[in-house]
Amino acid sequence: MLRLTDIKLPLDHDDQAIEHAILAKLNISDNELVSFDMFKRGYDARNNKNIQLIYTLDVAVTNETELLATFEKDQHVRQTPDMTYKFVAQAPSNLTERPVVVGLGPCGLLAALTLAQMGFKPIILERGKVVRERTKDTFGFWRKKNDLNPESNVQFGEGGAGTFSDGKLYSQIKDPKHYGRKVLKEFVDAGAPKEIMYVSKPHIGTYKLINMMEAMRKTIIELGGEFRFSTRVEKLDFDTTDDTNKRKIKGLFLSNDEYLSCKHVILAIGHSARDTFEALYDQGVYIEAKPFSIGFRVEHRQSMIDSCRFGDNVGNPILGTADYKLVHHCKNGRSVYSFCMCPGGTVVAAASEEKRVVTNGMSQYSRHESNANSAIVVGITPEKDYPGHPLAGIELQRNLESLAFHAGGENYHAPAQYIGDFLNNKTSATTPEGDVKPSYTPGITLTDLSKVVPDYVTNAIREAIPAFDKKIKGFAKADGLLTGVETRTSSPICIKRDKDFQSVNVHGLYPAGEGAGYAGGIWSAGIDGIRIAEAVALSITENN
Repeated sequence: MLRLTDIKLPLDHDDQAIEHAILAKLNISDNELVSFDMFKRGYDARNNKNIQLIYTLDVAVTNETELLATFEKDQHVRQTPDMTYKFVAQAPSNLTERPVVVGLGPCGLLAALTLAQMGFKPIILERGKVVRERTKDTFGFWRKKNDLNPESNVQFGEGGAGTFSDGKLYSQIKDPKHYGRKVLKEFVDAGAPKEIMYVSKPHIGTYKLINMMEAMRKTIIELGGEFRFSTRVEKLDFDTTDDTNKRKIKGLFLSNDEYLSCKHVILAIGHSARDTFEALYDQGVYIEAKPFSIGFRVEHRQSMIDSCRFGDNVGNPILGTADYKLVHHCKNGRSVYSFCMCPGGTVVAAASEEKRVVTNGMSQYSRHESNANSAIVVGITPEKDYPGHPLAGIELQRNLESLAFHAGGENYHAPAQYIGDFLNNKTSATTPEGDVKPSYTPGITLTDLSKVVPDYVTNAIREAIPAFDKKIKGFAKADGLLTGVETRTSSPICIKRDKDFQSVNVHGLYPAGEGAGYAGGIWSAGIDGIRIAEAVALSITENN
């Protein structure tokens, strides 16, 4: 087949337009075209009066070899690559060891599934609960029916932090081995909408993710995998008989007082497992501090964002609900950018530790809520902002989240400030005229957000918001709402690994995903899980 890229058509094109565009591009007759499939569909809305759909198409023709020669110098006509996932190994019939996966976010889930598909029957440890029980705990906390459960919340439990999100499945990472297609296919097989295979910015939404987690768990169990929920790793056990500089894993001490013998451990614990990071550091696992970002959640009316992005095309089902991506480089050398934009969604309570407040964003698949929300955050670095210790970024996060808890009223309400007041350095006390209604539950407390973040964050965001208003008219409207704090944009640490994907100083320990510093979001975390599963499978096969 041929892959045609950058095929542009008007938003309102008819059903025959794609076929006509193929014939025109290749200069062939209709009897030379056998069939075509849509590989990708995106859009260019920079001019909202002339929005263009952009297609990547896989085309079967009768004269493929001839056309490849004709279009040899055209980068938009190439042979369709083989994107079928191929397993790197199969478990030996006399398998003597089962690998262990710690953490059941997207990274751990895809690692466990891939290992199970290869016959390695992994054991999966998750400190939180199964997804439906976790959902009850989380929604109960939001609705003030439950206390915060430090082991069952937005961060911890089956599905990881991505379960309570927009379910975005795109990233800027390169994927030369097409692991990303396997992630999408596994999600579709588990019940995700088929369109995620071809739309340019696929998303799933929280409720669909819940059902998918259950379906994927069932598949892993059917393939011989074993799940142990409400089970936290307390300590690593090392083989002390080896004289090499690199210690070897020989087992895990678990929170239920069990000891689990194992030689291959995938550590996919997510970006909020602070107690585990501390335990690993105390046991000498090599960890470095890494950059992350801090700031607030901002809410606007979704209808305003839609109008700015799509103009008269608002409501077009192909376009759906509008998103945005913004960045501003400040005079003080800081960069401010939008992160994890959730169209038609809500701001959610994402705390995982008592007496701390954290925000995040979430959307359902329909994206039908009234507000758009996004993190507006400032990049920070260990060299400048939290020097001196590999875990100093965790301490900074905790300090800011504690300040937010206090500013919110010490009842898990989040501190909030209207944009007009924030820009004018004025404490919010009353609600301005406008349509933006706070979506955060348990609730908000109007205050001065400059009290909960460093001055350089406040100053940078105050400079950035008017700049963003030039790109999205209305972004700086007085009734826009800022809610704090956003601190869990990514892991504040990196558990360094070598070329074999193992810890640089612990043999058999495979740091993986977002918590270890190697992914950012559902899709990239899933990809990293597959890569790590392959490394473990090859190691076990070679040494079995």
